[in-house]
Amino acid sequence: MIKRKTKKAGMYLIVTLAAVIVGYPLLWLFFAAFKENSEIFTSIRLLPEDFTVEGFLNGWKSTAAVPFSTFLINSCKMVIPTVLLTVGSACLVAYGFARFEFKGKKLLFTAMLSTMMLPNTVIMIPRYILFNEFGWLNSYLPFYVMAALAANPFFTYLLLQFFRGIPKDLDEAAYIDGAGRWKILTKVILPLAKAPIVSAALFQTVWTWNDFFNPLLYIDRVKSYPVSLGLRLAIDADSVVNWNSIIAMSCVSLLPVIILFVCMQKYFVQGIATTGMKT
Repeated sequence: MIKRKTKKAGMYLIVTLAAVIVGYPLLWLFFAAFKENSEIFTSIRLLPEDFTVEGFLNGWKSTAAVPFSTFLINSCKMVIPTVLLTVGSACLVAYGFARFEFKGKKLLFTAMLSTMMLPNTVIMIPRYILFNEFGWLNSYLPFYVMAALAANPFFTYLLLQFFRGIPKDLDEAAYIDGAGRWKILTKVILPLAKAPIVSAALFQTVWTWNDFFNPLLYIDRVKSYPVSLGLRLAIDADSVVNWNSIIAMSCVSLLPVIILFVCMQKYFVQGIATTGMKT
């Protein structure tokens, strides 16, 4: 009994130390937002000598006559529709592969999976040329259209693996009761797939919110910049960088994603644990 308790205590100690090591950079980032600009690189203390909110006040005003709130709103305009369209298109494509039989199904499925192996550097130039021809640059249409067309096969594969694990007997029972294919999807499949859907939504939210390169490629108007470009703009603006302002706004930009993840953590863990059980 004593040996078991000692082993358990040792495991808790290891997990606690690992959590401190992983979480320390975030703690430092948070407390550095309340430090003076001169103190950030001259002191190794975690807590500031004098707490100040000057970094938040100056950072919120941002640069180039564009307040930081504009960058946050732009990120929401870019992220929310992209996430909704991604989840919707991934559900439809995954449902088609999981429940329908048609010619060329295996070939199309293989082609879809093969696109996961393409590096972004291979496709970014053709995409840019295509979107430029369509006149979609300096807008969020490239993100919306790619999401609506299930351009990221990872989410389709994630949902497909879960849909395959749902017994087809449920579909047949609903079909006998008069339900069509669309009703089976919305009334039977999707309610059971809440966890993987939330997982896909969280993944896409974090990836799109933190995306720097694609907005830099498609958007060149400062007033349309998302948070990732807005933070970088503050570094390029002045010869003397106000790091406390940048760190403060970094904390602000992290807050929505952290809150979303904490609220949806239960479904996220369930979604990761239950997908891929059947291939």
